[in-house]
Formats: sequence, C-alpha cells, structure tokens
Amino acid sequence: MTHPRTVADVVQEQRPDDTDPAVPSPGLRLASVALYVADLARSVRFYRELLLLTVGAETGTAAILVGADGSQLYLRSVGDRAPHVVGGIGVQCTVWTAVSTAELERCEQVLKSWNAHTATSTGEGFDWVEGRDPSGVPVMVSYPGPEHTARHRIMSRIYAW
Repeated sequence: MTHPRTVADVVQEQRPDDTDPAVPSPGLRLASVALYVADLARSVRFYRELLLLTVGAETGTAAILVGADGSQLYLRSVGDRAPHVVGGIGVQCTVWTAVSTAELERCEQVLKSWNAHTATSTGEGFDWVEGRDPSGVPVMVSYPGPEHTARHRIMSRIYAW
C-alpha cells in the first residue's frame, strides 16, 4: 500500500544529505531585517535610493521597504538619542548584493552623494562598497553575491565594526 507524499517527503528528497546540519533546507532564505533608526523619513529616502526598494507600508514610526526579489527591510524610528553599540549584541551591519558591477558602482555613487561612503574594497572573492546609513549603522553592498562566489571563510571585515 502506498501512502500519499507529504511535504516532509518532498523536502527529504530535495536535501542532498539530511545528516549534515550545515546543508540548508531548500527554499529557506533570509526574508526580512528589522532596523531601528533615528530619523525614519531620512532612512526611508536613503535605503530607497541605495537599494532601490519600494515602500510597502508606512506609519509615523515605522516603514517596510520591499525589494524586487521580495526581501523586506523594516525600519522603526526610535529617535536620535537611542544608542547603537558597536560590538554589542545584535545586527552590526547589513550586507546586500548587487546584480552587476555597474549596480555596485551605482551604490558607491549613492553612498558618496550622501557623504556616507567609507570604503571600496576588493578581496576574498568579491568586491564591496561600505558606508554608514543616516543613523550611523554600517551598510555594505557586494558583488558578486554568495550564490556566485561561495563564502568559505569568515570575512575579515567583520572584525573591524
């Protein structure tokens, strides 16, 4: 007697090695990031221009920005007196991926136009530009992305934040 296939059966068939916890489940990906900001309106303008995101919804204290791939960036205003402790618990930097070298160069120009550009670098198999968002939080854009250049080492840059 055969039983109908379940979602678990399909996932089991798709996983290359179910005994290896380092092998991700198919379809799992980071979908959203929540970022607390000092000035909501300025942060919305910055991230829309830098990452070409659109506003999905907005209130007086929060906004959700959406990428063409469905990724989401939640921004919540906490005021300019809220601290962001470098080296403390929590997200220290967001790293985005450009679709081309030309797009990476466009991001570099946007960061420069906001006086937010801090570095342009090449190494470890990819190029990246780095800057600070209007709240001072590091933001990076890299090319190519990890789907084209697998990351097998810890990026040395993370030790500098």
